[in-house]
Amino acid sequence: MTLDELQPGQGAFITRVDGSGALRHHLLDMGLTPHTEVTLQKIAPMGDPLQLKVRGYDLTLRRDEARSIAIEGVHQQEDEAYSEQRKRDIDHPGVGELGYAPQQHRHDPAPIPKGAPLAFALVGNQNCGKTTLFNQLTGTHQHVGNFPGVTVDRKDGQIRGHREARVTDLPGIYSLSPYSSEEIVTRDFLLQTHPDGIINIVDATNLERNLYLTMQLMELGIPMVLALNMMDEVRDNGGSILINELEAVLGIPVVPISAAKNEGVDELVDHALHMARHHRQPMRIDFCKDSEAQGDPIAAVHRAIHATAHMIEPEARKIGMPLRFAATKLIEKDGRMADSLALPQEKQEMFAHIITILQEETGLDAEAAMAHMRFVFITNLCAQTVVRPHESREHQRSVAIDRILTGRYTAIPGFIAIMAFIFVMTFAGIGALLTDGMAVVVGGVTDTVDGLLAATGVNPVVHDLVIHGALEGIGSVISFLPTIVTLFFFLSILEDTGYMARVAFVMDRLLRRIGLSGRSIVPMLVGFGCSVPAIMATRTLSSERDRKMTVLLLPFMSCSAKLPIYALLIGAFFPREYQAVIMIALYFTGIGVGILFALLLRRTRFRGEPVPFVMELPNYRIPSAKSVARLIWDKAKGFLMKAFTIIFLASIIIWCLQMFDLRLNVAESPEQSLLAAIGKLAAPIFAPLGFADWRVATALITGFMAKETVVSTLTVLLGGDASLLAGLLTPLTAVVLLVFVLLYTPCVAAVSTMRREIGGRNAFLTVIVQCVIAWMAAYAVRLLALLISA
Repeated sequence: MTLDELQPGQGAFITRVDGSGALRHHLLDMGLTPHTEVTLQKIAPMGDPLQLKVRGYDLTLRRDEARSIAIEGVHQQEDEAYSEQRKRDIDHPGVGELGYAPQQHRHDPAPIPKGAPLAFALVGNQNCGKTTLFNQLTGTHQHVGNFPGVTVDRKDGQIRGHREARVTDLPGIYSLSPYSSEEIVTRDFLLQTHPDGIINIVDATNLERNLYLTMQLMELGIPMVLALNMMDEVRDNGGSILINELEAVLGIPVVPISAAKNEGVDELVDHALHMARHHRQPMRIDFCKDSEAQGDPIAAVHRAIHATAHMIEPEARKIGMPLRFAATKLIEKDGRMADSLALPQEKQEMFAHIITILQEETGLDAEAAMAHMRFVFITNLCAQTVVRPHESREHQRSVAIDRILTGRYTAIPGFIAIMAFIFVMTFAGIGALLTDGMAVVVGGVTDTVDGLLAATGVNPVVHDLVIHGALEGIGSVISFLPTIVTLFFFLSILEDTGYMARVAFVMDRLLRRIGLSGRSIVPMLVGFGCSVPAIMATRTLSSERDRKMTVLLLPFMSCSAKLPIYALLIGAFFPREYQAVIMIALYFTGIGVGILFALLLRRTRFRGEPVPFVMELPNYRIPSAKSVARLIWDKAKGFLMKAFTIIFLASIIIWCLQMFDLRLNVAESPEQSLLAAIGKLAAPIFAPLGFADWRVATALITGFMAKETVVSTLTVLLGGDASLLAGLLTPLTAVVLLVFVLLYTPCVAAVSTMRREIGGRNAFLTVIVQCVIAWMAAYAVRLLALLISA
C-alpha cells in the first residue's frame, strides 16, 4: 500500500521511500524516513496535492510523489499525547560555562582578540524566524513573511553594539544537501567563506524537524550556538525544553529566545561572540552509537561513517573539507562532494564495498540509513529534553481557518473573494479616496509654487521648467502613491498571515495544467506589487525549468508601477462608475494572456512536467503591525526616491528636448523640437494601433526606464493638462494603448534582475517577445473593435 491511498484522518507507518535523485533525498531530509508515522490531514479541493502531518508539522505532497512512499499499519488518527510532567525553570550555563559533552571535539588555538573582525552565518530552516532575528541583531528592517523561502539571497549586517561583528542572513534550508538554488547559496557560503561562527536558529515548537539541519552544521566543525526561537509560544502552550540537558548532549550553547519580542537576543550574542573568539568547536559530531550487535542499523551507519572518513582523510584535508561532513555527504551520494574529493579508482571500489555492507546490515539504502540514523538520535534527544506542550492556539486557529480557505467547496470561491476585495479596495475604495486626496495636495503645492514664481518675476523659461518640467511631471506620478501603498498593504497581509502558502496548495493542480508548480503562484502574486522581488522569489523553485518559465511569465502580472498609467488613461476617457471595473479587467487580461503564453511555452521550449510540490504549511499568524508598517514605508520611500531621481531626471530631459530644436534654439513649437524628431522615428510602429502621434511614442519609449515616466512624459508634453489627452486619443485608442502598456516590456530594473537570474540572452529575448505580444494583442483589440463597430 502506498501513501496516496490513505483517506483523510488515517495514519500509517512508512516502510520505504522509492525513487532516486534529489527529490527522494529531499523527502528523506524532510523526515519521511522508514518507521515514521504519517497522517493524511486533508486533500486539496481539486484532488491534489495532499496535506500530511509528519514529525509534528504539516507538509504538502502530490499524489505522484506519495505513490513512491510505501506504508503499513493503517489506523485512524488519534489525539496526540502531551507530556503531563512539568519541571521548574533551570538557569542554563552562562558564557564560557558550558560543560563537556560525552563526546568531545575541541580546538583551542589562541583566542581572537577583542575588537578583531568576526563573521557569523545565521542559518536555519525556512520559516523559523530567521529574518526576524537578523533584524533584531542588526537593527535593519528586512521584510519578514510567513511563507517558506522569504529570504532568497544573503543579506549582511553589523551586530548592534559590536562593530567588529558582522552577520549574514542566509536563505532557509532543511539540509546541507541542496535541493533548490537558494539552498545552494547557503551551503556554498558555509563551505567557501568559512565564517568564524554559526548562529543556528530553530523553531522551538518543532525541534524534531529543525535539529536535522543542526546535526549537519555541527559536522562542519565551526563554532556555533543554537537559538531556540518561539520559546514564548512553547511556554504559553504549557510546554518547556530542558536547556541544560539539551546542551549536555549536543555540546554547544543553547539559548532560548523570542526573536519577535527581542527576548534572549543579547545573551545569544554574548554566547556567539565567546564561542567564535575562543574557537570553541562543537564538542559532539558523532551521533550514532557503536555496537557489535548484529542487525543494529545505527551501529552499521557508525562503522560506515568511520571507515569512509579514514579512507578519504587525505583527499578531504587537501581541499579543506571537514572530515566527518565529507564522509556523511559521500555516503548520502552527494554528487558535488564526490566531484570535490575526486577519489582514485581504488578508493572508489573500497567505498562501494563499504556501502554494500551498510545496505546489507541495515536493510536500507545508504541515503535512507543516514536519514534514519539522524532522526533516531533526534527522537531520543527530544524524548529526554522536550516537555511536549498542548496543541497550540496558533495551530487550532489554523485548522479552523483552513476549513474554509482550503475547504473542498470554499477554497476557490474564498480566493476569488479575497482577491476581488483587494482590487476593489485598492482601485475603488481606500486607494481611490486617498489618491484623490493626494491629487488635491499635489495640485495645491504646484499652484502655490507657480504663484510664488510669478510673484517674484522669475525668468519665464526657468518658471516653465520648474512648473511644467519638474513639479507637474513628478506630481502626476506621486498622486498615485496611495493606490500603490494600498496594494502593497494587502499583499503584505496575505504573505504575513501565511495565506500565500495556502494559495499555492489550493492552486497547484490548476497551475500544473499550464506547466507550473503551485509554488509559482507566490512570485506571481508578489509580481502585482513589483517585478523585481517577484523575479528573485523564483529562487525558491527547485527546478531550473520552473524557475525560468515563471520568470518569463511574471511581466504579464501587472506591477504597481503601471497603475499611474492606467489611472491617467481610464480617468481621462471613462466615467467614474466604470473605472474600477476597467482597472480590474486589465489585471485579468494580463493573467489570461500569461496563461496562453504559458501553454505555448509548455508545448515548445519547456516540455516536461513541473517540479514536485513539496512544501511546509506554516500556521496562520497575526501580521505584525510593525512589520507591515515597515514594508509600506519601504515601498513608499522607494517610490518617492524613484520619483525624485529617475522620474525627475526624465521629466527634465523631456522638457529640455521638447523646448529646443535640432539647432539647440528654442523651438517655435513642440512639433519642431528635438523630442518630436526622436518620437517621429518610432511613431510609424504604433500607427497601425491607432496612436501615431509622436508624443505617445515618446512616452512609451521613456517607459522602458521606469513605467511611471510614461505619465510624467505625457504630462510634460501636454503642459500639465490631462484633458488634452482627448486630442491625442479616442476611447478606443485609449483601450488599445492600455492593452499595449499592460503587456509590453518591463522596466530596466526588472530586466536587469532577469539578466542576473536567467542570463542576458534570455532577458533580451523576453524584452523582444513582450513587445511583440503587446503589439499583436493591442492590434487584435483594435481590429476587433473596428469590426464590431462596422
